[in-house]
Amino acid sequence: MTTYESRASLGDLTTTAARVRRSVENVIEGKPEVVRLSLTVLLAEGHLLIEDVPGVGKTMLAKALARSIDCSVRRIQFTPDLLPSDITGVSVFDQQRRDFEFKPGAVFAQIVVGDEINRASPKTQSALLESMEERQVTVDGATHVLPSPFMVIATQNPVEMEGTYPLPEAQRDRFMARVSIGYPSPDAELQMLDVHGGADPLDDLQPVAHAHEIVKLIEAVRAVHVAPAVRRYAVDLVGATRDHPDVRLGASPRATLHLVRAARAAAALDGREFVLPDDIQALASSVLAHRLLPTAQAQLNRRTPEQVVAEIVKRTHVPDPYGGRQPGVRGL
Repeated sequence: MTTYESRASLGDLTTTAARVRRSVENVIEGKPEVVRLSLTVLLAEGHLLIEDVPGVGKTMLAKALARSIDCSVRRIQFTPDLLPSDITGVSVFDQQRRDFEFKPGAVFAQIVVGDEINRASPKTQSALLESMEERQVTVDGATHVLPSPFMVIATQNPVEMEGTYPLPEAQRDRFMARVSIGYPSPDAELQMLDVHGGADPLDDLQPVAHAHEIVKLIEAVRAVHVAPAVRRYAVDLVGATRDHPDVRLGASPRATLHLVRAARAAAALDGREFVLPDDIQALASSVLAHRLLPTAQAQLNRRTPEQVVAEIVKRTHVPDPYGGRQPGVRGL
């Protein structure tokens, strides 16, 4: 791809992303950083985990992003009685054809909204593992390819709440990023009363981008350059989580890949053809923290994974413009 073609693609990306962002922000008031992260994960071909207490707009954010794109959308309400076959699909014997026919499950959509994913059993949660990693589903020995783009947006309540099951480590690791919406500011909450008080704002939400546009934008994100020094910086950050005394299980190599992919998307959203160390730093907590398992002592000391990641980012050397590793120097 030539420089001109790359810039043209990035121009299209920023324009389309701005439309989607404005559309979602019409529903989610006062949380621009959360909306930006959602778009970043979409363009980086990842999956998003939205974790927070009930009533702060987790499902609303997922639905708003899904409806802003003209593509197939399926919603799965995770409950204790949900079966894995409800998600992946099942083979049913057809009496007329005298053969088995595959009935696709709810995962066969371009955007899958999994509401309260941790209210289902771990066995049902694991039904998403293959689809999230390989973008395919295997049932009775037959493999079925999922549509493109494909993104899972899952919401969950804190695991301390009644009737919830912690996500298995392998499941958490497949989510590129985790975000917490948090409570709105008083002004945003007042505006929410004006906008949401009379009607559901999702009813008036119309698609502002098509699925084929998103596929092209994803291809543009793949072309964003990551310098060797910046790649090494991402490896150093992830590697430091494995040796930290407050962590008994650090981030996986998949986390390194997700961090670099997300940084590419973040750079593209800013109209840049290259990744800065700042992109890696800004995304480190969202991409890495939910993958870390703290030690028992760290839990007793109320040390959170976010604090661990912030400490690692602070002490890890940042690449200099010439690819060295001098501390405190930013840029390429």
